Amino acid sequence: MKKLLFLSLLVGLGCLFVGTAVFLYQKSKEQPVVYQTARPFVTSIVKKTVATGKITPRKEVEVKSQVSGVVETIFVEAGQSVKKGDLLARIDIIPDMERLNAAESQLETARINFNNASRELNRMQTLFTARLVSEAEYNKYVLDFDLQREAVTAAENNVALIREGASKNADKVSNLVWATVEGTVLDVPVKEGTFVTETNTFNAGTTISTIANMKDMIFEGTVDESEVGKIREGMELVLNIGAIQGEPFTAMLEYISPKGVEDQGTIKFELRAAVQLKDGRFLRAGYSANADIVLDRRESVLAINEGNLQFEEEDVFVEVEVAQQVFERRTIETGLSDGINIEVVAGLEKSEVIKKL
Repeated sequence: MKKLLFLSLLVGLGCLFVGTAVFLYQKSKEQPVVYQTARPFVTSIVKKTVATGKITPRKEVEVKSQVSGVVETIFVEAGQSVKKGDLLARIDIIPDMERLNAAESQLETARINFNNASRELNRMQTLFTARLVSEAEYNKYVLDFDLQREAVTAAENNVALIREGASKNADKVSNLVWATVEGTVLDVPVKEGTFVTETNTFNAGTTISTIANMKDMIFEGTVDESEVGKIREGMELVLNIGAIQGEPFTAMLEYISPKGVEDQGTIKFELRAAVQLKDGRFLRAGYSANADIVLDRRESVLAINEGNLQFEEEDVFVEVEVAQQVFERRTIETGLSDGINIEVVAGLEKSEVIKKL
């Protein structure tokens, strides 16, 4: 019995050894390599560069207050269309006490001078009637009287301007803010009750409203210095707007900056293009967009995948199948490339098969 078990164990170990040897031998044998192949195809190749930027109105105006004070009433809101001269807001004037005091003092001085000139004129008129003074001497007092009267009027208007924002004879009141252009209200950054400052030589003033013509939009973007030499004014751009997927817009390139600016270690050049709007489609200011600029185009040409090319100095090769899984190296002439596919000018036929790399 023990001999039988021992023989069975020897047979099992022998079979295991033989099986392992056969497996290792089969594994060590090299399997034949099967290369994948591809055929040339006819397609259109477009070489383009991309500029990133945004959509903005060509004309955008910030309307500011001419007086300092508190916003009393706002008559418009963002998105509303306005015409030139429409009322935007009313400012409750808070007069500068120092300026008001000086203006009132000037008014009082002007009145004193006017009263004195009036008395002198009356006295000279009596003497002139009695022919005791010449007409030339009398006219000097008439002129002084007129000048002092005008000074009183000017001082009164100055006080009214500081107190109320308008002179007595003014057609418009300076505490009323009017639209200076026709367009759409983009933003009203102030609220009723907000304190605002006037615009003058030394101060930009508080913006009451921003108005833009939304019917004249432009694309403002930048392009890399390696591509700027390939573009020119008048080229067509295809705009892909992030907020409007699958609906490209056309724009015409009208400006390329003569000076570049450094951006994250690279030089960028600003460009501007006029957007061709579509009926029924409203573009909002500030939309981000990418502009595809077509540098060159080939229609219906023979092409292959650029990854299947081999390069040696200035020559370009592909491996053409001459028999089943047998390839020969052949020099070809290439043309335009879009980074994925490349045009085959000569050296390869559409019916031939090449090795994939």
